[in-house]
Amino acid sequence: MKPMARRTVHRVFGWGVLAAGAAAAAHLGLLSGESWGRSWANGADFIGRMFPPDPSSLGTLVGSLFQTIEIAFAGTLIGFVVSVPLGCLADRSLFGPAVAVPARVLIGAVRSVPSIIYGLIAVVVVGLGAKAGVIAVAAYTVGYLAKFYYETFEAADPEVVEALRGVGAGRLQVFWHGVLPETANQVLSQLIFMFEYNVRASTIMGFVGAGGIGYYMMGYAQMLQYRSLMTALLLTFAVVVVVDAVSFRVRKSFSYAVGRKS
Repeated sequence: MKPMARRTVHRVFGWGVLAAGAAAAAHLGLLSGESWGRSWANGADFIGRMFPPDPSSLGTLVGSLFQTIEIAFAGTLIGFVVSVPLGCLADRSLFGPAVAVPARVLIGAVRSVPSIIYGLIAVVVVGLGAKAGVIAVAAYTVGYLAKFYYETFEAADPEVVEALRGVGAGRLQVFWHGVLPETANQVLSQLIFMFEYNVRASTIMGFVGAGGIGYYMMGYAQMLQYRSLMTALLLTFAVVVVVDAVSFRVRKSFSYAVGRKS
């Protein structure tokens, strides 16, 4: 295609996307000035009722926040244990399409379910509480970590893989002694990132009764205790900031180690 024709196609496509976006916004009521005016007024009233935060709920909230971190940690760890072998099976360079394709379909199916749905299912199966939250976080973790891992495993140095195969190593031996050591820094970096994400996801699990501080957030909202809700939000925000900062530094150290190695 000639450059002029390509630019024309890109321009038409861009205007088409903008027109479709504007039509969707109008259909959903996002272009209504009156609606936005009411929304701003309601939002200002809601925020006004959240201040000052109520410190009397700190005792309960700190314990539930610690439980949220426990749910995230346990769920991430269980998901990691499942994701490594599943990601290995989905590596086409090790097991070929006959095994890798079904494994990838399974991973895609697991990843297609939102974490809150896993929370609802877990609550129905095992009942209310932290156990349901751990199961939900673990299932959600498998969907994403397994995908990250098979992509990472396939990007391992092919010379290392071929060298091990040349001395008669089997598939699992190639993975254990070649692919996994070669990609260990990326594997750990992605694991830490997933834990960072799961701390936030575990907060939402409480909305469906799967333990953690989200349970109290939902209760405060339903009982119109907005000052206590603000206390919970501020505590959650503080923990997320600390976890993000620590996670960033640890992942940065792994990335630096990879750079030094290469």
